[in-house]
Amino acid sequence: MGTPEFAVPSLRILHQERYPILAVVTAAEKPRGRGQKLSSTAIGAFAIEHGLPLLQPESLLDAEFINRIRELKPDILVVVAFRILPPEVFRIPGIASFNLHASLLPAYRGAAPINRAIMNGETMTGLTTFVLADKVDTGGIIMQQSIPIDPNDDAGSLHDRLSVEGSRMVLETVRRLETGKATFLPQNDTLATPAPKIRKEDCHIDWNRSAASVHNQIRGLSPYPGAFTLHNERVLKIFKSSVTGSKSTFSPGTVVAEKDSLHVATADMLLSLDELQLEGKKRMTTAEFLRGYMVMTGGRFT
Repeated sequence: MGTPEFAVPSLRILHQERYPILAVVTAAEKPRGRGQKLSSTAIGAFAIEHGLPLLQPESLLDAEFINRIRELKPDILVVVAFRILPPEVFRIPGIASFNLHASLLPAYRGAAPINRAIMNGETMTGLTTFVLADKVDTGGIIMQQSIPIDPNDDAGSLHDRLSVEGSRMVLETVRRLETGKATFLPQNDTLATPAPKIRKEDCHIDWNRSAASVHNQIRGLSPYPGAFTLHNERVLKIFKSSVTGSKSTFSPGTVVAEKDSLHVATADMLLSLDELQLEGKKRMTTAEFLRGYMVMTGGRFT
């Protein structure tokens, strides 16, 4: 069970290892793109390409869907980047239902562990497989692996690394479950931290914060959904930045523009903006941006 590209390596490795995949479950087809044509999810596309049985329920509580899963009599249910499963579904398998989560649980429980870890300036994250329980992200831990966050990582690069490493963990978790060698370590709820879904207010940059804090926000939201600021009431997304180390003598949000560079004052230092996208335009380097858009020193980003 999965939806986005993050889940594809896990499905691929199980398929390559010739595990009998009784069904692939993903979200229903939705209109996507400018033409609003119906298209499947990344997981759905993989299933179709490889001739795997595909289920796309509108609701996970649909009686017909639940009965179909019961009829399949699965030993193991693998969940990677999917919706919250009701107990009626995750209690069906004969051995276990487990989830791959992109953090070292109980840290960063929730929908956006990759984004939140980078936004909070973490230098280490990881992966966890755990059995599903009634409360989200709380089940017993089967496997964990620590993964360093590189200073140059953004959410996209970390996502890709975790996706590939996670697929190997999924395969090993399945092997442990099928051989009866899996152990289940209870989580310490007192150590839990949240990783809630990213909302629009999380993306709007507050220049009154430190340069490091703003930089981490930009990294943690790149390439999607993207941190943004406003200039002359137009949305300007920022995908890449760097902390200059130069102490700011300007009020936060003040722009310092040169021929090919653009800096913004924060609470402590100047932050260099390196890749931008003005609303209605494509993503570009700062040098490209400044050749087509006038930004004056002394102007303000809000």
